[in-house]
Amino acid sequence: MSRADPIGIYVHWPFCLSKCPYCDFNSHVRERIDEAAWRAALLAELDHWASRTGDRRVGSIFFGGGTPSLMSPSTVAAILDRIAARWPVARDVEITLEANPGSAEIGRFRALRDAGVGRLSIGVQALDDATLRFLGRVHGADEARRAIAAAADTFARFSFDLIYARPGQDAAAWCAELDAALAMVGDHLSLYQLTIEPGTRFEQLVARGDLVPLDDENAAILYETTVDRLARAGLHAYEVSNFARPGGESRHNLVYWRYGDYLGVGPGAHGRITLDGTKRATRAERLPETWLSKVAASGQGLAEEAPIGADVAAREALLMGLRLAEGIDADRFRRATGVALEDALDPRGLALGVDGGFLVRSPTTLRATAAGRRVLDSLLAEIAR
Repeated sequence: MSRADPIGIYVHWPFCLSKCPYCDFNSHVRERIDEAAWRAALLAELDHWASRTGDRRVGSIFFGGGTPSLMSPSTVAAILDRIAARWPVARDVEITLEANPGSAEIGRFRALRDAGVGRLSIGVQALDDATLRFLGRVHGADEARRAIAAAADTFARFSFDLIYARPGQDAAAWCAELDAALAMVGDHLSLYQLTIEPGTRFEQLVARGDLVPLDDENAAILYETTVDRLARAGLHAYEVSNFARPGGESRHNLVYWRYGDYLGVGPGAHGRITLDGTKRATRAERLPETWLSKVAASGQGLAEEAPIGADVAAREALLMGLRLAEGIDADRFRRATGVALEDALDPRGLALGVDGGFLVRSPTTLRATAAGRRVLDSLLAEIAR
């Protein structure tokens, strides 16, 4: 990317109160957390990256996890103050923090706003108690509704997540849940199909035959129902799983999907950052204690940093960009990867995708249709060189 393009900063807080059975994120349960030590380590790693990228302007900051709403607001404020001290920060910077709907977190909303958070993303996941128990969530449906109402009263922008395509779920039940969500929604909603991820408790249950995932045909029906119902409510699918009113899109996540530059800070955090004219992939140590020890010893917790080859960069940019309804801008693609868009595409596969109604190609863009976004993995296999 051009050095004039703003970067994003992702800060990972790896701790949760419990591990959900569907979750494959880098999240961990610990009986005791020395928050002062964690604050110092996160600030140290920010200093490391500032020494290498401090002339870049920051356009978005995202606190993810884990459950970053378990951080004290003073730690959030210290991180934001350090970023502002070490980088130029855009006046309209988007600062998002993920939160769970627990009562303790709700009590911190105003303090988090005062610390500098401008956008809250709430991990609701479902709006009925039975489903929340199935998903291993520690909050109830009433608590989720209170959290959404508190976020609406406290933050200028907020979003919340739901999970659908659950075992046995039908369109009528999902539509009723969507209608309940739409009665509380702000400018953004994230709706994820339940996926059985490797290494999770749900994967073990499926292997034993104790859990039967929803079949692909019914999952597709629920997805089409979702897109249609939200569009009629004014929230459009700007990305496969994300819906927003115009201007309500997550600007930080758009950095990922447009293959922009971002830093990953904290255990297990990934980054893509251009240094000395070369796009580089970074990955921090995944285990929290290993990361913490490494930062204490060297000021950074990197497990790996490597240049990204042009072919890999082009493939990553295709995969991310085709998730967006806007598709891939050819000029941005070249700046991000160093490869012309037409040189990254197999002509035969591209023609088949266009003729089959899965892709739309113009002189300046390539985008997947709604049908194409439903089969992105197989589509990418056909069109990437």
